[in-house]
Amino acid sequence: MGLKVILTGATGLVGEGVLFECLENSQVDQVLMVNRKHYQGKPHIKLKECLVTDFFHLDNIEDQLKGYDACFYCAGISSNGVNEEEYTHITYETTLAFANKILELNPELTFCHISGSHTDSSEKGRFMWARVKGKTENTLIRMPFKSVYNFRPGSMKPTKGQQNVKGYYKIMSALSPILQYIFPMLHMKQIGQAMINSVTKGYNKQVLEIKDIKSLAAK
Repeated sequence: MGLKVILTGATGLVGEGVLFECLENSQVDQVLMVNRKHYQGKPHIKLKECLVTDFFHLDNIEDQLKGYDACFYCAGISSNGVNEEEYTHITYETTLAFANKILELNPELTFCHISGSHTDSSEKGRFMWARVKGKTENTLIRMPFKSVYNFRPGSMKPTKGQQNVKGYYKIMSALSPILQYIFPMLHMKQIGQAMINSVTKGYNKQVLEIKDIKSLAAK
């Protein structure tokens, strides 16, 4: 049997890109999107959706969250214009609340978390967002999941057909033939494939930089 995956963040750039790969990939049998707002994409035989208002209160949907092999946690926000308290609440506290509930219901699950390039594992650096993401990564790694992988993508090229692509990434995508020679760039398909392969094949690191994501995607 193929993988059963819980996915968050499908209404954002990364989550939608990972969703596209899961739906196309023969290793995945089922995807449950856990969203705060309805995903506007096309229906698919593999796809289910569970709408929640608050990731801190999931008790009433526990039955829907049981029996999964992996969680691809792609939800999150930009730190632009957000103070440290709010950013910590969403990036750290909300992620950990969701992870704890998923672990309670699926103790043999693999947890894959979208972090970011230049995240600060020391939790002591200059940049607020990098410290908070580092704290989130470190806490997830200590949790007793079957496996935990923190993915640190940088610049990303959306998959054709994605709806949730902001103007910045539309420009990046258009310029990708040139930009790929200047700095590392990932295709969203590679991120999705790497997540799936981390569950089926494993990887020797729990923090994956761009080169690791490319390597794992090619396995």
